[in-house]
Amino acid sequence: MIKAILFDLDGTILDRESSLNNFIDDQYDKFISYLKHIERTTFKNKFIELDKNGYVWKDKVYAQLIDYFNINNLTPDVFLNDYTTNFRNSCLAYPNLYKTLKILTANNYKLGIITNGKFPFQYKNIEALKIEEYMDIILVSEQEEIKKPNPLIFERAAEKLGVKLNECIFVGDSLENDYKASNSAGMYAIYKGNNDQDSINTIPTIKDLSEIPCIINNYN
Repeated sequence: MIKAILFDLDGTILDRESSLNNFIDDQYDKFISYLKHIERTTFKNKFIELDKNGYVWKDKVYAQLIDYFNINNLTPDVFLNDYTTNFRNSCLAYPNLYKTLKILTANNYKLGIITNGKFPFQYKNIEALKIEEYMDIILVSEQEEIKKPNPLIFERAAEKLGVKLNECIFVGDSLENDYKASNSAGMYAIYKGNNDQDSINTIPTIKDLSEIPCIINNYN
């Protein structure tokens, strides 16, 4: 019997690609006097390339951008402070997130988030989505000093929720860090495919968050 649904954050409930695009546009405009020698799309594309889907922290990204584009009179710290302070203002949820959370809550499932990343940065992004009220637990890897795919972070989440690992479903967009890691830890898992090529017929896969309640019924 499934009692808890746990989510990854970036690429699962937070539309990070759209959020990041919005943020880069805003940051480019904010620092246009320093960046006017760089075309907007060129700056944005290089940022996204160096960011590597969020796996590179922004101190390194900004240092590389400054060097690559020969940006004068701006330090990586100035860029980074703007990112950590204001990225939350660009955060966008995936479609049907709130509808899905309301359905799951109404059906008495315990809910939580396990996300790799910096604290309090990731928590502020969750607050920006206005979903913390739905969550029974929120685990951010830097604060927990454990990160996915380490099974201990999944075990900790289940313990905090007061449920067994095999009473949990984890939903995430990374095959390695989310689907395989949670499954290996003892949870059921759902893979969120965000691109056409992500469709995998051999494992439970969703394209839209609204599909989750129907899939849960298959386990109960």
